[in-house]
Amino acid sequence: MEQRLYPRLILDALSNVRYPASGKNIVEAGMVEDDIRIDGDKVSFSLIFDRPTDPFIKSIVKAAETAIATYISPEVQIKGNIAVKTRTAAPQPAERPLKGVKNIIGVSSGKGGVGKSTVASNLAVALAREGYKVGLLDADIFGPSMPKMFGLEDEELYMHRVDGRELIIPAERYGVKVLSIGFLVDRNAPVLWRGGMASNALKQLISDADWGELDYFLIDMPPGTSDIHLTLVQTLAITGVVIVSTPQQVALADARKGIAMFTGDKVNVPILGMVENMAWFTPEKHPDERYYIFGREGGVELARELGVKLLAQIPIVGSICDHGDDGTPIALGDTVASHAFIHLAHEVVDAVNERNDTLPPTHKVELK
Repeated sequence: MEQRLYPRLILDALSNVRYPASGKNIVEAGMVEDDIRIDGDKVSFSLIFDRPTDPFIKSIVKAAETAIATYISPEVQIKGNIAVKTRTAAPQPAERPLKGVKNIIGVSSGKGGVGKSTVASNLAVALAREGYKVGLLDADIFGPSMPKMFGLEDEELYMHRVDGRELIIPAERYGVKVLSIGFLVDRNAPVLWRGGMASNALKQLISDADWGELDYFLIDMPPGTSDIHLTLVQTLAITGVVIVSTPQQVALADARKGIAMFTGDKVNVPILGMVENMAWFTPEKHPDERYYIFGREGGVELARELGVKLLAQIPIVGSICDHGDDGTPIALGDTVASHAFIHLAHEVVDAVNERNDTLPPTHKVELK
């Protein structure tokens, strides 16, 4: 290498990297730790962020690596990985999370694999189609799927200032505002966080985001019962929960546990109703045919037994999976499955209004 490395040269290169939230370069913003080490053509240094869940960590680290190669030399090697540190001061929480949101609805399941996220994404799209302002939070920290289901896998998040606070701007597609931990982590790597870290990340997506005015804020909860559920009910005044299950007895047993958790003393959140997903298989070209693959009306019987409203029965149709994989939820279309989700949206609106008649007439939509 012809050019000799020294700390000022490294800082000059890094000054070309800007932090989106403030618009300042990372040197000016005090984000480069005073620990630059140089060994021949090898260099190491640390970057400092305010919180471990900062949405720009990944992009800033990549930009710093590019800046070293571009403004000094591609021969310069960074020893190991750029270290990421966080300041000791905790971010100030919002005084009233989601103060512009009228109704907060959790979508939950007792176990994984019952199509909970598919129901949540299509319910959000169906509500938006009916003219409501809708937000969707992917709270499934360890298995986020909304970026894939909404075709937002390559989405980059930005922040802007609102009333003196830097807030994350949710992604938006099909009339739905979407945030997911999947936007902030490597989609090809597992999220290996302890419960406390996961809860803090979730609180940030709720409190440090500009959700604006919403009629319905849906939360795709993790499957099962966990401290994430407690974090959500302690952070937000949840209007009610929609329980998703298949007709299969194994799934229904776990759904029963989920309902017991939400109606128990520690959580005490109303159950808006149940969705029996994968109720039957219907061939695309023969919509009148029904094949009961996972049992027949198990969800109907459980809802009747527990005194819970059955909101909808959603059939298995091959295109539901296809639309989820290509980022175009089937509720956008005009098929048997699309109509099932539109029906679900109507039932959820009715169930919410029975629980909480706070929506002003100007925000209500006449449902067909």
